[in-house]
Amino acid sequence: MSILVTGGRGAVARSLTTLLAGRGLPYRLASREPDTPEAVRCDLADPTTFAGALTGIRAVFLYAEAAGIEAFVEEAGAAGVEHVVLLSSSAVITEDAAVNPLAAAHLAVEEVLSASSLHTTLLRPGAFAGNARGWSSSLAAGRPVRLPYPGAHSAPIHEADIAETALALLTDPGRGGGAHTLTGPQSLTFATQLAILGSVLGRTLPYEKVTPEQWKAEVAPYLPGSMADALLGYWAAAEGLPTATTDTVERFTGHPARSFETWAEENAADFRKP
Repeated sequence: MSILVTGGRGAVARSLTTLLAGRGLPYRLASREPDTPEAVRCDLADPTTFAGALTGIRAVFLYAEAAGIEAFVEEAGAAGVEHVVLLSSSAVITEDAAVNPLAAAHLAVEEVLSASSLHTTLLRPGAFAGNARGWSSSLAAGRPVRLPYPGAHSAPIHEADIAETALALLTDPGRGGGAHTLTGPQSLTFATQLAILGSVLGRTLPYEKVTPEQWKAEVAPYLPGSMADALLGYWAAAEGLPTATTDTVERFTGHPARSFETWAEENAADFRKP
């Protein structure tokens, strides 16, 4: 069974293909902008790229892109795809998911897949541990991280745990179906994540509390206002409120979810001063 892995430049997809290669399982890496010789072009917003990517494929690890999902489902059915594992988001289970730009695209893809004849498994991770890389340039330069809600909680999940969960489902479709929320093992505030990372690096990592308006102005050059507002809304709601954790990773992989400290140890070089 050949597996198509979309989103080929993402951390989860890269980790998944490493796992597949390690098991000697056939796969095809796909990306909107392939950057390795073995990758094929598959722009999930461009249906003209679907047929070539799906030829001979029986299972798909799919990133959520709403623009072309109806065409993708049609092409996948015609190609004989038997199982789709979607990388969705736990944002879809919030009350405002239908109108929240961070959740709406994932929800739209979920709805189309669930209404189709394709056997579908929905993976809904919360915050990625790798989101902490957004602090790397400030920390490497010795500047404090500017946070509008330092006490906002999340249960950051290691990308490798998402990949291993996807692997378990792609290689044993009988375990698939339904929707599964994935989290790391602990609910941590942003301030606590910085303290853990600092402990790994052997130095105190400073942060500065800023207003939501200040933060939004700072990220405006690369983050649309609607997306910034959605993030601020999530963080405001999570301020001082621990996030519930799940045992999904352990149920599918056989081991507990990796800690944020483990992620920090593996990625410490990204935060060291040049």
